[in-house]
Amino acid sequence: MKVSDLASATGVTPETVRHYTREGLLTPDRNPNNGYQLYDGEDLQRLRFIQRARTLGFSVKEVADILAHADHGDSPCPMVRDLLATRLPQIRAQIAELQALATRMEKALENWADMPDGTPDGHSLCRLIESFPEPLDPSSEDKEEGS
Repeated sequence: MKVSDLASATGVTPETVRHYTREGLLTPDRNPNNGYQLYDGEDLQRLRFIQRARTLGFSVKEVADILAHADHGDSPCPMVRDLLATRLPQIRAQIAELQALATRMEKALENWADMPDGTPDGHSLCRLIESFPEPLDPSSEDKEEGS
């Protein structure tokens, strides 16, 4: 099957298929007559696997490592578990940071609701932002939000 056929079968763009091919995740044969890349059922299965792995947050490099283990007959499952076990706390920390940012944004919008717009006058650029309290120390902010 051609790039467009594989892309259609998996719901990705042809450029995505080409990208994974350039990264070595897919290894199509070449049609000797026209040079087109020809993908087979194994490529279809690999692309579906890649999509699942990407949905779980694995990077292209990590997917390549997983596939390399499998291609060499080694189980990549222990590595997959370790990667997710390491990544999950990082993701939870990012979520907490985003929630704190959303809270700050909500407070700013509440504080700014009745404030007039200002024009830059050499002393002030934007009164809204300038009226917002400066963060003391990012680590102390986290402690306040956690209490």
